[in-house]
Amino acid sequence: MSTAFLFAALLLLMALGMPVAISLGLSSILTILFFANDSLASLSIKLYETSEHYTLLSIPFFILAGTMMSTGGVAKRMVRFAIAAVGHLRGGLAIASVLACTLFAAVSGSSPATVVAIGSIVIAGMVRSGYPKPFAAGVICNAGTLGILIPPSIVMVVYATVTEVSVGRMFMAGVIPGLLLSGMLALAVWWRAGKLTLTRTERARPRELLIAFKDSIWGLALLGIIMGGIYGGIFTPTEAAAVAAVYATLVAVLVYRDIGVRQLPEVLMESGKTTVMLMFIVANALLFAHVLTSERIPQTIAEHIIAAGMAPWMFLIVVNVILLVAGNFMEPTGIILILAPIFFPLPPNSASIPSTSASSWWSTWKSA
Repeated sequence: MSTAFLFAALLLLMALGMPVAISLGLSSILTILFFANDSLASLSIKLYETSEHYTLLSIPFFILAGTMMSTGGVAKRMVRFAIAAVGHLRGGLAIASVLACTLFAAVSGSSPATVVAIGSIVIAGMVRSGYPKPFAAGVICNAGTLGILIPPSIVMVVYATVTEVSVGRMFMAGVIPGLLLSGMLALAVWWRAGKLTLTRTERARPRELLIAFKDSIWGLALLGIIMGGIYGGIFTPTEAAAVAAVYATLVAVLVYRDIGVRQLPEVLMESGKTTVMLMFIVANALLFAHVLTSERIPQTIAEHIIAAGMAPWMFLIVVNVILLVAGNFMEPTGIILILAPIFFPLPPNSASIPSTSASSWWSTWKSA
């Protein structure tokens, strides 16, 4: 009964146009009040405890670093370097946009920041060069999603917090898929450009390429600092986020000087607004996850899956269909915060399923 009420309340609130954070928090509170023994005082304590994760500290730092990078001219320099490197190819300006998105995603950790920073620079340039406007916008919107995969990814931090897995291992897992997706996007752009009549830029001379690289080196170095520091054991992902924020601020203010001291409060305010919005969603979603756990909803779903004899590939198809449908209505952070607590504990990770059934399910999974 509590499970049906929780999801019905969530869907109803979202259908009424409530923000995701309010829908998550209100449905959780109503479920606890009607079906659990917790008091309102314990709810406030639980809401505070859920947002007290040490890992979540990395989110405001990465957001600040991304804001400094996008406002401080790092994006422009990365675009120039990308154009100098691959601009002479067929569809070179669009391929350069994919490369620029890949590089910026690797220092910002945010897909929206990547789309805004790179798109505001290259879309108008592609249109002026003869690219169809829908094609130019589509390239940036697709390449901007690399911010989710390529570390440091804020979405990965959120997922790691909800599921209590290692952020460093999540970052490592995103490197190859991110680069693979980047290469596939570039290949698709190159193939599509063959169908269009597009102008090519002249091949950059080695000296021009070197100058563009040197001009963007301060931004590119941040990638080495973050990933090298994490995998070299110098600092944790949360500490890496703090280092990235300080480094990005120093580069934007003292090296490139695209941001003056008087502009710093405005940039800090912008990153603060984004942080508060995201953290409010995370806090309410973690409260939602607490209700799921206390009501044993993931374990119940797991028992139904095993009882139905669903093969692993069938289960994965069901999960992907749910994600596909949810992606049409919600942004990635909200989807992860709602669905990860439900699907992550399922077999072979669910400890509440009888050992014989779990081992049988795991054997089927491996054989598939």
